[in-house]
Amino acid sequence: MRLLEARKGLSFFAFEHSEEYQQAQHKFLVAVESMEPNNIVVLLQTSPYHVDSLLQLSDACRFQEDQEMARDLVERALYSMECAFHPLFSLTSGACRLDYRRPENRSFYLALYKQMSFLEKRGCPRTALEYCKLILSLEPDEDPLCMLLLIDHLALRARNYEYLIRLFQEWEAHRNLSQLPNFAFSVPLAYFLLSQQTDLPEHERSSAREKASLLIQQALTMFPGVLLPLLESCSVRPDITVSSHSFFGPNAEISQPPALSQLVNLYLGRSHFLWKEPATMSWLEENVRAVLQTVDAGDPAVEACENRRKVLYQRAPRNIHRHVILSEIKEAVAALPPDVTTQSVMGFDPLPPSDTIYSYVRPERRRERNSVIWESQLCVCRPRSFPSPSNARPPVQTCPIAAGGEARGRSGWGSEPQPGPEQADAGRARHDGQLPPQRPRGTARGRR
Repeated sequence: MRLLEARKGLSFFAFEHSEEYQQAQHKFLVAVESMEPNNIVVLLQTSPYHVDSLLQLSDACRFQEDQEMARDLVERALYSMECAFHPLFSLTSGACRLDYRRPENRSFYLALYKQMSFLEKRGCPRTALEYCKLILSLEPDEDPLCMLLLIDHLALRARNYEYLIRLFQEWEAHRNLSQLPNFAFSVPLAYFLLSQQTDLPEHERSSAREKASLLIQQALTMFPGVLLPLLESCSVRPDITVSSHSFFGPNAEISQPPALSQLVNLYLGRSHFLWKEPATMSWLEENVRAVLQTVDAGDPAVEACENRRKVLYQRAPRNIHRHVILSEIKEAVAALPPDVTTQSVMGFDPLPPSDTIYSYVRPERRRERNSVIWESQLCVCRPRSFPSPSNARPPVQTCPIAAGGEARGRSGWGSEPQPGPEQADAGRARHDGQLPPQRPRGTARGRR
């Protein structure tokens, strides 16, 4: 890793590939194109900490429901990249940036995302929330993995309601978070759950309840197509006056723009169970009836919201499509536009930016084709055959010493011994993807 520049209190970094690692990366791309996972295993025999190979092999293990092996491979990838950090790179300062347009940086994003997903599935939402904050802090303006579609869900699961409310208050002015269905519904839910906490003073609970009711009515007015699918997901039968009303009826969902339907499906597929509590449903019912009264009274805000829906959700940006692919929520993936589903989507680099900054070029070669089994309509493939996890585990090797007696240390694509004092200021020594013995499990994640 090297420091590119520092300006306005921010430091911009980039991982680098050594010449040896570039050769390993070329071999990896050839292995991926062969559609034969054994080729990746062979590559890991010589470069056991090649990051993209570890991430790709982790996906293959996950497809075979070997979750332990999949997690172990992701942790190895994180350990590899942690050993490549520049001395000035900090995960906790919030002032370090990694440009997603650089392919060398993307593996770090994806490794963090996969680790976050594993943590959430293992019932560690608070730790997963911290990973989500970290990914968002690496490039908050562009948000290449669109973590804003997930951070509200993790905050609610972690019961960190104050953080979600503060994030909404501070970012709404310049990011229009209320125009995302997940924030439009999660923030009032956070206010309501906060009002249910008995340890708060009565006036704070009352204020939070009023704020929650105001925001949920605005959300239902802006996104009426969310209500019936939400109730269906919660196995709740709506009142006949609601389901038959033209505002909340089936036409509300059908008339949504495709991009909005994708966001709604993503939110419901991920967060519908948060609404199942009886107290929450009772509160939602009260505000649905209040919205129906407003609609029947001909409030001009209803028409204004309808016009905004037609203008704002013509097409989802690329980072949302990238997030949907990584989320693997079937309803949201099925709503992806044809120009996304008809192109090759590789697990180690889903939907790369169109303005990618390449630091080196892959040599030309004849491409070979092989048979695959397709996963859904995307070109994310599952191998026909795959070695058992015990055979798939790459061996641990020791790191050779570079010419001149200097240990090959820091790089963005493998983990090796820390550089000596003569290299610490540079923070950019290159390596060939080999590492010292693996450290004990549970310490593979980056320093927090």
